[in-house]
Formats: sequence, C-alpha cells, structure tokens
Amino acid sequence: MDAELTTAPPAAETERSAEEHPPPAVTAETVAVRRVQGVLAKRPVVTVAGVMSKFGDHAIGWLVLGAVGALADRGRRADWIASAAGVAAAHGASIAVKRVVRRSRPGDPGIRVLVSTPSGLSFPSSHATSTTTAAVLYGSVLGRRLTPALVPPMMVSRLVLGVHYPSDVAAGSTLGGAVAWGVRRYIERRRNRG
Repeated sequence: MDAELTTAPPAAETERSAEEHPPPAVTAETVAVRRVQGVLAKRPVVTVAGVMSKFGDHAIGWLVLGAVGALADRGRRADWIASAAGVAAAHGASIAVKRVVRRSRPGDPGIRVLVSTPSGLSFPSSHATSTTTAAVLYGSVLGRRLTPALVPPMMVSRLVLGVHYPSDVAAGSTLGGAVAWGVRRYIERRRNRG
C-alpha cells in the first residue's frame, strides 16, 4: 500500500500536466476522419492509400511523370516542362503555407495514423496540392480531364491514413488548382506569342 502511495503523482502535479497537455478536442473534422477510417480503413484500401502516399511524397511521382512526358512527347516538351515546374511550385507553396499555419496533424486517440510523414504539420495537404496541380496541368497537355479520376482518391487516401483533416485536403486541392490556373495562363500566353 505504501508503495502505491509513493509512486502516484501528487494531485497538483496531475492537474498541472493536464493544463500543459490538454486532451485534443473532438471536432467535426476529427469525427469525419474517424468515420472515413471506420468505413474505408481496411487492408486493401490502406495498402493502395500507402502506395499513393509514397507516390505523392515530395511530389516525386508527379515530377517523374512530367519528366517522362517531356522525354516521350517532343512536340509538347515545353508544355510538359512548364507543367512539371508548376507541380514543383505548388508543392513548394504548400510547404511554405504549412510553416506559416503550423497546424498539427490529427492527434485524436480514435484516429489511427497508418503512414509516416516528413513533418507533424498538416495544413494544407501537400499531396492534395501537387496531385491537383498535376491532374489539371498534365490533363491539359494530354487533352483529358484527369482531375475527377486523380484528385478525390488522393484526398480520401490522406483521411484513410489518418494524417490529415478534411479541411487540409480541401485547402491543398484549392491551392493546387490556383497554381495550375496560373501556370496554364502562362503556357497559353507563351503559345500565343509563339
């Protein structure tokens, strides 16, 4: 009995610890991530989401695709290069915003984190940013609408993996779309000066 009394922290220390590290608040976004994981976080979906995560890390997969396009499609090489540069710029912009906003990734005990991340910063999702930019720009070069097929799965995958809130992926996609819009205007102006 005495051993129990000596190992238990004093009440004042427990209260101080709770003040310094309050439990995370349960928000609508936390509940949304829990629900997405409850429905979708099954082995095959998590495996695919993990592959998508690796592909999108630092926008590497999208940049490689842009380089392949530039090498294989000589007639549109300049467009591929400008589009890949746009993807790199979008990724850089998302990192800059993350460092300003400094929102932490989900920390709720009811959310399982199923993939490692390069930082603890969450807003905006760099994966959603670069995927949206790549889908818009590469789709424009190819004359195809890639956004519906590429962007929603990447956005949902970040929730399935428990590393982003819905507003993170929405903001990332919005930022990616804005960068893509600017790059497309640049490509069109350059073509018209041609």
